[in-house]
Amino acid sequence: MNEHIAPAVDTSAPVLLRERDGEIAILVLNRPKVRNSLSEALLTALTSAFTDIAGDKSIRAVVLAANGTAFCAGHDLKELTARRSDSDGGRGYFRHIMTTCSAMMQQIVNLPQPVIAAVQGVASAAGCQLVATCDLAVASSAAKFATPGVAIGLFCSTPMVALSRNVAPKHAMEMLLTGDMVTAEHAAVIGLINRVVAPGEARKAATALAKQIAAKSSHVLGIGKEAFYRQLELGLAEAYAYASEVMAENMMAHDAAEGICAFIEKRDPTWQDR
Repeated sequence: MNEHIAPAVDTSAPVLLRERDGEIAILVLNRPKVRNSLSEALLTALTSAFTDIAGDKSIRAVVLAANGTAFCAGHDLKELTARRSDSDGGRGYFRHIMTTCSAMMQQIVNLPQPVIAAVQGVASAAGCQLVATCDLAVASSAAKFATPGVAIGLFCSTPMVALSRNVAPKHAMEMLLTGDMVTAEHAAVIGLINRVVAPGEARKAATALAKQIAAKSSHVLGIGKEAFYRQLELGLAEAYAYASEVMAENMMAHDAAEGICAFIEKRDPTWQDR
């Protein structure tokens, strides 16, 4: 057998599971035998799922979880290596996978609903990128994080994009240059994740947080999420000018009028998501 041929894909189980808990969509990476590595099939499934969710107004928040001992080990290196026998040495396929992955990560950022990672185990390389890309992250105390590509000659350049937008430059550089594992507790200190919970509780805690957020106006949440990421890329004056316009427009929304009146009248608001 040619050693460069990728192993047969097990089609007995979907690579991504999709569940619902009321208004919460739960996506579960389901390649536990290969540490939920991001194969082309899994990237395609995630892309499709986020496309569907973006247009589904009945979904108010998303939890991204995983089955098995690892959250996500990054790209499927065996799948990538198998393409070195291509006529171009795999260059075209490598570019395709990295572009597909980058587009999927940007889908998460552009999704109107908040996305919360529930990290039960190791998240490394593009798996760490996936956690950093999510709007929020809850992790088990057993979880660990790393961008270890430097140890195998493949610097984590695309994970670097999300990582460097979550943590301070020196913390990001240390992870990228050493490849060392970071504990969940340290990941919380440097801002990579929001909170640490007991082993086995990550998905439950992430879902509870999602439900808390989903109780707010989805229209207002969408306005806020978009504005948050756009203003990060602007200079200070430009950010304030942009945010001022967003707030002025937000004030014209039905839910802003309802929420303010409810606050003044000391009652619970009734959202209409508009």
